[in-house]
Amino acid sequence: MAQPAAQRVTMMYPPIEDLLEKVDSKFTLVSLSAKRGRQINSYFSQLGEGLGAIVPPQVASVSRKPLSIALEEIAADKITYGRPEATEEEAEQ
Repeated sequence: MAQPAAQRVTMMYPPIEDLLEKVDSKFTLVSLSAKRGRQINSYFSQLGEGLGAIVPPQVASVSRKPLSIALEEIAADKITYGRPEATEEEAEQ
C-alpha cells in the first residue's frame, strides 16, 4: 500500500519540513543548527576537563553527531533564536 505524500519515509530525522516550520528561512536553520552543533561539540570535548562553561544537549538522543543533536533540539523547541531590532538610525537609512 502506498503511503500518503505527507508521510514519506526518509532517512532524515527530524524531517526537514518540520524543521523549516520552526524558523523563518533555510539560512536561519543552517546558521542556528551549525552554531548549536559547534557548542555541543565543544561541550563533549571539554567534559573531562570539568569546565562546565557550555550548555549540555537539551534532548535525549541516540545520535552521537553534534549536528543531529542540534537539529533534534530545534525540532523540540529547545533552541530558539531572535533577530536584533534595528535602531532608529538604521531604520532611516
